[in-house]
Amino acid sequence: MVFTGTGSVVAFAEYVTYIDFMNNMGHCNFELIPKCLFRWFPPLKYLFYTPTYNSLHHTQFRTNYSLFMPLYDYVYGTVDKSSDELHESSLRREEESPNVVHLTHLTTPQSIYHLRLGFASLASKPHTSKWLQTWAIPKYTLQYIWEWQKESINKVIEEAILDVERKGTKVVSLGLMNQEEELNTYGGLYIKKHPKLNVRVVDGSSLAVALVLHSISKGTTQVLLRGKLTKIACAIASNLCQKGIQVAVFSEDEYMKLKSSFNTKSRSNLIVSRSYSQTTWLVGDELSKEKQRKAPKGTSFIPYSQFPPKPYRKDCFYHSTPTMLAPLALENVHSCEGGVNMSVDTPCSTLTRFGRQLLHMAFNLSQFPTRQNCSR
Repeated sequence: MVFTGTGSVVAFAEYVTYIDFMNNMGHCNFELIPKCLFRWFPPLKYLFYTPTYNSLHHTQFRTNYSLFMPLYDYVYGTVDKSSDELHESSLRREEESPNVVHLTHLTTPQSIYHLRLGFASLASKPHTSKWLQTWAIPKYTLQYIWEWQKESINKVIEEAILDVERKGTKVVSLGLMNQEEELNTYGGLYIKKHPKLNVRVVDGSSLAVALVLHSISKGTTQVLLRGKLTKIACAIASNLCQKGIQVAVFSEDEYMKLKSSFNTKSRSNLIVSRSYSQTTWLVGDELSKEKQRKAPKGTSFIPYSQFPPKPYRKDCFYHSTPTMLAPLALENVHSCEGGVNMSVDTPCSTLTRFGRQLLHMAFNLSQFPTRQNCSR
């Protein structure tokens, strides 16, 4: 190229792409190059390096100098003697089996720019096994809206649950969009399809119910339930009625649906209201501006859904969605979700950041039953 004064843009692009790929592959910290590849094509051993080969370059003294192409190490005798043995032992190592797997999903393609390139908490303890892992379903939020994508999404989630079952994992928690009622009835679809599953499939509903109940002011005698009757809404209404707090709804259909899921004693506290006198509103998604205008001055809007209503009233109080403040001792919180602050966490992602104590809370809130059958 120097002598002819010409160059190839394609060759330059391929060269840069190859160098970038090899650099990232060599520093991925796990072995992925099969041994059989070098048996079938022996020259590749001298032209193509592996992550374990590169790891010896960082951990041993004066060995494995030639990155990307080990040929020169073999020529000059600087190859570490344990290179082949380490490669084989890394491929034979048993895969880790975590106690808990949090099954999340992608948001938007642009969200990758908000993530860190590395995690200091993991890099500081490279050989320590973790009791919890986060897996991501390769689907974006927009795909969950499309009806024709639901079958493929459910298939991927089901395969992930069966995979953690084979690994001996005890609990798998479903992330925000992976637990929708229209998608899989809060994970019940997989339980029904595989009744002998040993892994517990959870969605954080019990914890969300507890947080909403905790947000209601003491001394409240009546609340108005406005929104879709989800599993969380049914559980909240049931617990309030059991405590002697009246739960008002506007629709006869909603009244009958809730009534069918309540026990006999608590049904008396469920009423059909024709007025808007209640100052505590438990609201779901899409609370319109017209509905908010009907609330009296000073009303508290407490959402039980994953997304808060848009505030239109300056003379009312708007609570956040069911969330908790992270303890001060919690470090390396690298991301947040749903428009909440960095130090705030939602029930569906609690398992990925808080410890075993909150995990225990989520599974043992027996005073907040969430398995009522809200028949449609």
